[in-house]
Amino acid sequence: MVLARSFRNTVQSRATRDPAFRQALFQDAAQTLFDGDVASGRAALRDYINATIGFDAFAEATKTPTKSLMRMFGPKGNPTAANLFAVIDALQDKTGVRLEVRAVS
Repeated sequence: MVLARSFRNTVQSRATRDPAFRQALFQDAAQTLFDGDVASGRAALRDYINATIGFDAFAEATKTPTKSLMRMFGPKGNPTAANLFAVIDALQDKTGVRLEVRAVS
């Protein structure tokens, strides 16, 4: 039987070569948080970090221990609003994808 490429590797590969996909991943994670699905939003941000810069490089950039970041975005994570927005700000700087919030009626 042929082994399939892992989902994580597939997403990471596509995020590396496709800026629109990278942008969509980040936008989806933020929208999920705004929609009130915090657990799914944390998971989406974790996937985005893994697909773009990885937790080790992100820990260096934020001066936050890797394990703390991984716990923050793990299944039982509970980041404070301050931590969450600091992470989003750092992700924007490190990945070059900027989020913009717009009100719609």
